Amino acid sequence: MPELSREEIAKIEIGHTSVSRRTAVVLVALFLATIAAVPAVQHVYEIFLLRPGDSGSRIPQCYGIIDSIPRAVKMAGTGDGSALGRVLAADRSMLRDISEFEGNLEDDSVLARATLPPAQELFVRVGLGNEKAYCGLDGWLFYRPGLDYLTGPGFLTRRHFAKRLAAAREWEDPPQPDLRPAIFEFNRQLAARGIRLVIVPVPGKAMIHPEKFSRSYANESGVLQNESYPQLLAELEQEGVLVFDPAPLLLERKLTAALAMDSGGRPSFLPQFLETDTHWRPEAMQFVAERLAAFIADHAGLPDIPPVALKTEQRRITNLGDIALMLRLQPDHAVYRPEAATIRQVMTPANTFWQASKSADVLLLGDSFTNIYSLEAMGWGESAGLAEQLAFAMRRPLDRITRNDSGAWSTRQMLARELAAGRDRLAGKKLVVWQFAIRELSAGDWKRIDMTLGNPRPAQFVVPASGTAMAVSGTIESIAGAPRPGTVPYKDHIIAIHLVDVEAGPPPHPLPKGGEGERRAIRRSCTRGACATTSGRPPRGSAREPGYRQRFVRGPTWPASSMRSTAPSSTTNRCNWKNRVGQMT
Repeated sequence: MPELSREEIAKIEIGHTSVSRRTAVVLVALFLATIAAVPAVQHVYEIFLLRPGDSGSRIPQCYGIIDSIPRAVKMAGTGDGSALGRVLAADRSMLRDISEFEGNLEDDSVLARATLPPAQELFVRVGLGNEKAYCGLDGWLFYRPGLDYLTGPGFLTRRHFAKRLAAAREWEDPPQPDLRPAIFEFNRQLAARGIRLVIVPVPGKAMIHPEKFSRSYANESGVLQNESYPQLLAELEQEGVLVFDPAPLLLERKLTAALAMDSGGRPSFLPQFLETDTHWRPEAMQFVAERLAAFIADHAGLPDIPPVALKTEQRRITNLGDIALMLRLQPDHAVYRPEAATIRQVMTPANTFWQASKSADVLLLGDSFTNIYSLEAMGWGESAGLAEQLAFAMRRPLDRITRNDSGAWSTRQMLARELAAGRDRLAGKKLVVWQFAIRELSAGDWKRIDMTLGNPRPAQFVVPASGTAMAVSGTIESIAGAPRPGTVPYKDHIIAIHLVDVEAGPPPHPLPKGGEGERRAIRRSCTRGACATTSGRPPRGSAREPGYRQRFVRGPTWPASSMRSTAPSSTTNRCNWKNRVGQMT
């Protein structure tokens, strides 16, 4: 018999492995125990370790998906349309609920919260991020969609359209990846009312600072761009759409204000973006706002009006960026430290923060690049965002509609809802400035949205009877100004909040009566409605931003008087347990 080679012997041994029955039983038992340990630990935690009222129920949340079944059955049996259409709608509803259910399980898993942060810190220390955040050089972080915009196919190519449609989830309407129909239609809708449109695509961090992502771009002197961008500019010009592109201006500012060499012998440029955040630095935003004001003066043909009296104040802000938070590191980690920035707050002569004016002839539609330094919930101060800086540079009133993320459609949809409800937000407007993150060109859903002006809805006044529970939701249209903390001698200040599209009905969940359980239930309601937690730090997208939908829940023991909001001059954005109402400024 010929002698076998080592490769042939290894192949024979791999093809036949002997495992004793006892070993097989132990391995299978360990495997099953490992699988069962995760839900078992979660059950023990939710049933025995959570304090009463923290979850609102002793039933583990993994059984919450059962509530979706009756809704889907009812939708399939009594919904509108054909039988097949109702079944498909019910199927989409179940798929959506299952996806949300799985996401909630991942977020609330006690084992994941215990093991993920330390594991993620190890990955970060060797230069690895996660599915949303990429680690760069010198402590810089980059948001993945911004990099995908640069490295992906041209956003006007058929390959890109097919890729976006194939990635659509079954329970959602397919996205509209081609942005041209939406932009062209919006421009015509505005032009029909004598309004000019200016588009402001704000560049991503990697477009201006590629040298902070890879050393291969250390000598890069141009703006990195998606291959379809020049084609888009040409088609927008042909359609008569004005485009103000901040990218070349930011690059020019970065290069002309270059600092000395860094410790590695590389040229150290003036940063235009925050190191651990998605957004631009305040001084870069102010620079763009000044140039945008000059562009509007040259191209928009706005009528001359008396200049508005405004002043500015400097304030130092320290915060950890949103990309660093996406890494979900341990709270006491030492990998990324908070960074400092000096914002320029825009004030009125009466020492109150600047506020938008609906009667202004300029409307700004913006996303988080507008809200940063303006929406305090984002952690970078207030009254110093793009809207404030543009109003200060133009010295004229300014109206604004803003929402973080989804700049391709969200602010247009908010405007459309105003118009459909009979509130003509475009009345008297001469110019609409539409700002969105440039990554939306490749990742956004460019829906075509109807801008027809509807009839106003009849006004109604709701007063709940004493002893009843009612959930009231509405859209915050405007908020009265409040003095800055420390500028007035009194502790509290009552403000007015204008709610529209108000709806009333029974609360979605029974409220515990009295004591700490009731306060926790109210706290959860305030947080979900974006009032705030007791820490004084509201969640992102908070009620400080007009257009946000706020929910108030009145319990059985609440006073029957109508709801109001109070703004303490020393502490903002917290829940008032005494009055049991959502508190906002």
